[in-house]
Amino acid sequence: MLDTYREVITPEGVALHLPAAGPVPRAVAWSIDLAIRIGIIVILGTILALLGRVGQGIYLVALFLVYWAYPIVLEAAWNGQTVGKKAMGLQVVSADGAPLGWLAAITRNLLRTVDMLPFGYAVGLIASLADAHGRRLGDMVAGTLVVHVQQDRDHAPAPINAVYAPPLMLQPDEQAAVVAFGERAPLLTPARQVELADIAGPLTETRGQPGVLRLYGMANWLLGRR
Repeated sequence: MLDTYREVITPEGVALHLPAAGPVPRAVAWSIDLAIRIGIIVILGTILALLGRVGQGIYLVALFLVYWAYPIVLEAAWNGQTVGKKAMGLQVVSADGAPLGWLAAITRNLLRTVDMLPFGYAVGLIASLADAHGRRLGDMVAGTLVVHVQQDRDHAPAPINAVYAPPLMLQPDEQAAVVAFGERAPLLTPARQVELADIAGPLTETRGQPGVLRLYGMANWLLGRR
């Protein structure tokens, strides 16, 4: 695999590429959320301590709500993000790319009790390392996926100063792949462009930067830029 992407085909036949998040950024996001929850609990504990036994009862209820309701409510109502996930550019979505629902948010967070076993999220870590898309058990059961939020980028058109007719007759899907390269490759790093162009070496009959330019030329030819 060149990227850690989950490809989803929508009912309309559109391919969605969801950039799955690994355990490291997820762990950092969880640590940020943990620090926030601890801060809330400390502040509430200090205030409620002034109310005596009544305050103790309220504190226990607040402790339960902060631990369980914090991730569930934020993820379900705030576009699949908690404060930690927002800071790390992460988002929870359904496995098909749809927005996260309440039932899925509840399921994935309740199953943290399993992922935390026997200590330090050991089960969750092993599951995420074994899964191709970095999912812990809670995500697998809930049908969810943690992804990197894709930032909107300005469209960068392919260079149009080169036109090269493909040496072979291309099938429709192959033509679509070449055109997609011509339109999207300018958004990638030069090294990534070369990496992708080298895959099409049998078509371009060359490798490296010349292969990138030749693919651009083929894309221009297919788009009628002559």
